[in-house]
Amino acid sequence: MIRIRLKQLLDDKSFKEGRRITLNEVSAQTGIARATINRIANTPGYNTTTDNVEALCRYLDCTPCELIELIGN
Repeated sequence: MIRIRLKQLLDDKSFKEGRRITLNEVSAQTGIARATINRIANTPGYNTTTDNVEALCRYLDCTPCELIELIGN
């Protein structure tokens, strides 16, 4: 299964910047609907588009390999 590490990376970004980052802020900055961001963050195995992955990577200043993780065999 593929896992998207959005929550972990948002926690890291929040810590580095010393402030709380909301999913509403992520939505506004990336152009991804708030409901979609919520599904990406909270639904295991959620299938999203490469456009969303790119937008999140640009916002989080990370690579797709840091955002996406393969779990299991």
